[in-house]
Parts: sequence; C-alpha cells; structure tokens
Amino acid sequence: MTSWKKNLRNLKKKRWLTLAFFILLAVAYWQSLPTPFFHDPYSTVLNDREGNLLGATLAHDGQWRFPFSSSVPEKFAAALILTEDKRFYYHPGVDLAALARAIRQNIRAGKVISGGSTLSMQVIRLLRKNKSRTFLEKAIELIVATRLELSCSKKEILALYAAHAPFGGNVVGLEAACWRYFGRSPNELSWAEAATLAVLPNAPSLIHLNKNRKKLTAKRNHLLAQLAQAGFIDPLTLRLSFSEPIPEAPQALPRLAPHLLQRAIAEGKDEQKITSTLDTHVQKSAIQIVDNHYQRLKANQVFNASVIIAEIKTGNVLAYVGNTRSGKENNEDVDVVVAPRSTGSILKPFLFASLLHEGQMLPGTLWPDVPTFINGFAPKNFSKEYDGAVSARDALVRSLNIPMVYELRQYRYEKFYDLLKNIGLTTLHQPADHYGLALILGGAEGTLWDITGAYASLARTLHHYFETAGKNRYSKKDFHSLHYYPVETDQRNEPEESSWLSAASIYQTFDVLKELHRPGEGTGWKTFSSTKKIAWKTGTSFGFRDAWAVGVNADFAVGVWVGNADGEGRPNLIGTEAAAPLLFDLFSILPGNSWFRMPEAEMEKVAICKKSGHRATELCPEKDTLTICRTGLQSAPCPYHKKIFLSKDMKFRVHSNCESLSNATETSWFILPPIQEYYFKLKNKHYNSLPPFRIDCQPASSITSMDIIYPKPNSKVFVPIELDGKPGSALLEATHRNSHATIFWHLDGHFITATQKIHKIELKPKSGPHILLLVDESGEMVSVPFYAISGKKEY
Repeated sequence: MTSWKKNLRNLKKKRWLTLAFFILLAVAYWQSLPTPFFHDPYSTVLNDREGNLLGATLAHDGQWRFPFSSSVPEKFAAALILTEDKRFYYHPGVDLAALARAIRQNIRAGKVISGGSTLSMQVIRLLRKNKSRTFLEKAIELIVATRLELSCSKKEILALYAAHAPFGGNVVGLEAACWRYFGRSPNELSWAEAATLAVLPNAPSLIHLNKNRKKLTAKRNHLLAQLAQAGFIDPLTLRLSFSEPIPEAPQALPRLAPHLLQRAIAEGKDEQKITSTLDTHVQKSAIQIVDNHYQRLKANQVFNASVIIAEIKTGNVLAYVGNTRSGKENNEDVDVVVAPRSTGSILKPFLFASLLHEGQMLPGTLWPDVPTFINGFAPKNFSKEYDGAVSARDALVRSLNIPMVYELRQYRYEKFYDLLKNIGLTTLHQPADHYGLALILGGAEGTLWDITGAYASLARTLHHYFETAGKNRYSKKDFHSLHYYPVETDQRNEPEESSWLSAASIYQTFDVLKELHRPGEGTGWKTFSSTKKIAWKTGTSFGFRDAWAVGVNADFAVGVWVGNADGEGRPNLIGTEAAAPLLFDLFSILPGNSWFRMPEAEMEKVAICKKSGHRATELCPEKDTLTICRTGLQSAPCPYHKKIFLSKDMKFRVHSNCESLSNATETSWFILPPIQEYYFKLKNKHYNSLPPFRIDCQPASSITSMDIIYPKPNSKVFVPIELDGKPGSALLEATHRNSHATIFWHLDGHFITATQKIHKIELKPKSGPHILLLVDESGEMVSVPFYAISGKKEY
C-alpha cells in the first residue's frame, strides 16, 4: 500500500513537472518575439501636406531607412508574394511544401541554393540581424515565424518586411528604395519598377547597376512574365514594362526644405516621419524666386535670404526657405528663419495700431519731426532730413524714425515691450529698460518666424472678429500661431472675450500699409507693381545688415529677410530695395486677391481737421468726415488752430491791451511750435507763419515765438580740438517765427552776440555746465542747460 502511494505521488510529481515544462515552453514561445520588433535607427523624413517627400536624413547607422509604414502598395505586394512566397496568405508562417522543395533542391545541388523561407521567416531573419544560416538558426526562424503570425495580420507582416528588407548599398526598406532608385513614392511605382524592387532583397548585390544590369533586367522580366501569367497585368502592360530601363544610378533625395528638417530634429522629432503643412508647389516656387533674386543680390556681396509663406486663417506654413543655395562658404546651412536679427523698422505698425487701439491718436495726427535729444538718445531719420511735423500715417508709410520715437514715448516703451512679448516675439531676453525708446528702431532682435507670425495674427484677428459676430473672441494665447505641422482644431485654445489689439485699429493700420508708393530710402520714391491688395512694411537695420519685408492680405502672410548670415553690412542693403521686390514676387504665385472687411461696429464717422489730422474743433476752417476707430473719439482735439486778433490791414497781431477788439479782425490760425515750424516751412511753402505783433503791442498770449534747435536740454556738447591743437567751436542754432526778429544770445548771464534772420552762432564754451539764454526784441525769453566737453582729454 505504501509503495502504491509512493508511485502515485511520483506520477503526480512527474505530471506537474511535465506541465510546468510545457508552461515554461509556452511562455518561452510567447516571449520569443521581442517588443518592439525592431530597434533599428530610422531616417528623419519630412513630407508635405499631401505626403510628398520634401527631404530626409540618413539614420544614425548611415542607412537610408525610413520609419515604418503600415501600408504596402498593391503592385509591390503582388510582385513580392509571387516571387518570394506564393502561399503567403495560406500558411501559418511556415510553408512545409516549400521547405520540402528546398531540401530536394539542395540535395541535388550538393549545396544550399534554396532556403524555403516564407516572408514571415524572412522578417524573423531581419529581426535577428541575418545571423549565419545554420540548422539551429533555421529552426529558430521556423518557430518564431509561427509566433509572429499569432501577433500580426498578414498585412502587418508584409509591411514589416517592406520596411526592413535590404535593397542594396545603404538602402533599407521599400520607401527609401523607391526614392533612391526611382525618385518617387511607393504608391507611384509602375509594374516594372515594382518588379525590380521585389527581386532586389533576395539579391541586393545586383543593385551595382553598372555591373549587373543584364542579370537584374533578366530577373525583373522573368517576374513580369509571371505576373502576366497570373493575370495581374495585360499583354500591352507587359510589353511596355519590358521596355522600361533599369535605373542607371541611385538618385539624390529631394532637399526642398533642409532647414525645416533640421529644425524638426532639433525640436525632438528625430527618427520620425513628419507630415508638415508645406505645399510642395508653393515651396518649389518660393525656392526658385529666392534663387532668382540671389543672382541679383550676390552682385552686392549679399549672400543670404529666407522666406516664410503662411495661411492666415489656419496659421499653416506653406513655404519655408531657410536660406539661399549659396554654398557652405556663404553660410547656406544657417536657418535664418529662426536666427535673431535686428528688427529695424519692421515693428512700427504694431505701435501705430496700439496708439489707435487706445485712442491716443488718429491716423492723421501730427507728430514732431525735428532734431531730437532724449536722455542721451538722438534718433535720426534715414534721410537725415526733418519735416518739422508729419502725420502718423505718413510717418508709418515713409518709415520715419523721429516721429515714431515720439509715438513710443507717449505710448510708453514698457507697454510696447509687453505687447511685443504677448504677440509672439520670443527674443526679448532683456528687461524693457535695456531697450528703451530704441525698441522701435531696431534696438531689439527678432526672428522672421516670430515677426511673420505676429503680422499673420493681426490679420487673423480680423477674421475672428467676423466669425464671432463682431465680439472679437479669440484666444490671446493663440495670437501668435504659425505651424509647420498640422494642429488639430480641438488642440487650439478656447476663445476669450478680448484681444491685444482691436479689429478696428488693425484694419486702419492695414489700410495705411497697402500703399504701393513708398520711399526708396535714399533712391527716391518707388512704386511697386501689384495686382493684389497687400498690407506691407519694410525694415532696415543699423549698418545695413538686415533688410526686411513682411506683407499680408486676407489669405496669406509673407515674410522676407535678406542679408548676410555672418552680420556683414552692405551698401544699399535696405528693405525697399533688397527685400520688397522678393515679397511682391512671392505674392504673385499665391492664389486669390481678397481683402479685409471693415469692422464697422468698432468704427465711427467723425469730423477731422484737414490740416492737423486731429478731431476737428470749431476753429478748424477745413474739415473732412472720416471713419475712425471708436476709441479715437477720446483722442485730443486739434491743438494747432488757435484764435488770434489781427489789425485791420491783416499784417499784425494785436490784443485788447493795445487795440479795441471791435477794431480788430478775429481769425483762426494754424500754429506749429517754433522748432517744428522752422523745418515745416522748408518743405511746405503754403505754410503761413504767425504775423508779428504790432510795434505798440507787447506779447500777451501764451504762443511762443522762438525755440532753441541746438543744444537740447541737458545734452552734452562736444567742443573739438583743431589741427593746430587749439579749441574749436560748437555750432548753436535757434529759430524765430518772425523772420526779421533779432535774438540776443547770453551764456551764463553774459551777453555774447545778436543775430538776425539766420540764428546760428559759433561758441567756445569751457568744459562744464552752462545755461544758454535767448531774448528777442519783445522780451520773450527761452533758455536751456547743457554740459560742454572740450578737448581730447574730456571726450
């Protein structure tokens, strides 16, 4: 009895051990397939919006191996299965009939000439890195192939093979082979091309095209005949396929957006297939236009340029040209689209719109254009000339620097700095005080990507305004939103009630910027030809290092930068000459010509003073009715038209202390401050200066008659040393409304001289602080403190 129980226990133990063995065997079988299947490095592939190849990089192991694709073209699949695994869809990973046939063939030949491997087994061999062909390795392939069939569909197995099969040289995978040998995608293969690629993995050495063309052609044609026999192709297609040549050499892959490809890799998209928003047709056209203009620019030793074209509504980038094809010696590898560069005047429209948005000015509001000195900052216009006073509209179109500095001074550079950061400028790394008023004149850096995106976002605001029934609802966070890869609608931010700038202020800014007649910045006025309405602005950085042009209409935004990537400046490298012609050529390749609708709900008709551009008062003799931003109703009324009294002969001013007002003529007079009047008269001959007071009438009004042009308050005046070593002179200048007035000059309380008509004197002040005092014949006085620096020692 005891022996029986012992035998029973031993039997149960053996059964458990057997069960455990089979369980372990099953686990080992199940775990025989690694996850993921392949650990190979892949090329980074960039496609356009339709899936067309724009460019690719070699994988880290030096192979052209595109990322896995789950689809296999029908032509290649039919050719591959017919030549490699006729019963592919019917066996469980191992084809016993094929194995038996292979064994017979090998015995007859006395060597291994056939392996009998199915496509599933070949996937396992690729997965195991083509280890040496031994009986053990073949057994492993047999077992793991059946495991693969349990985890993957036939379609998936076919895709795994197509993506990892060798196609000769350093080409791995069907997609890479299609582009390297035929210059097209797998879906565009002809039957002859599909057959060529189907026979290559079994004999990749045949791709040495110059040596093995006859062998490769024979294998291809044999497969084509099999395809015809199996009913895949008709006799005519067969004859045409026979006539197709074998490729003579591998082709270079497209390099249509190399800088965007490198940017995508830098942003973490390495070893991926990236579907971008680019349009191949637009990209090619943009590259050709850049190439054409490069031929013009290089004559001036300007070697680099970059371009962005984007859709307004979506923010999708259609063209991304990071640089010219000017050679490595000219820094063609630098992606200037994202390189920080001095902004020049390209940010001025944002300040213009901001002042309109807050109701601080109207488009025609006059701003000073006179010699200016503000806390050591002395801005100059490109032309080195002054208009005295100029409208905000003209200052923007002509890109005048001094009026814009006054605009920024009123708006506050701290606020403008915050606005620029909010609308997408990512290169303002210093605090606002670091840039100061120079922020509007190129004192900061920006990228073409950020700046074009900001312009596009202004245009998008107008679209949002009408899409949301005039509520101007859209996300501030999405204000700057250019994309080079698709962004799903539900990934965008939910709209908010307010925006950084109103639709009305943007519309009026664009209305000003659509002017085609622009100053050539040193070459006179220039009229650009365009059949489309475009709101556009140019910019030129200090030292002629950067030329900008950015334009928008209701459909597209186009940004252009021209210069040298190493920062070298060149004569005549200015926005209107170097970048604007490129901008208009780029717009010419884009469809449509739509313009923005006026956001009437945010606008109001109002009477405007024709001379000053301000809201009209009863003293303004000439008025216009214009549609302005509603916020403009809080802007200042005309400050320049003032009530004065003239003598009966209309030659002199009088007042109640010297003449009965019943005997005087009351009138309205357009009066600019003296220094503005001085320069304004030089270019506006119609300007009528204020008549002088009658000799028996002392001034009793608050209207000043004179001003000091130079020096400015608290400025430093340098007195040079002449060639003989003696102190030189500083030139001081003043202006007076009365061209016949005499001005008496005093320095530190001591009379120096008197001037008439031309009020300029040469002075040799000692080093240190001084006070300059001017007095005219009527006793009006004006003074200014300044600091003199004389001689080389103190400079």
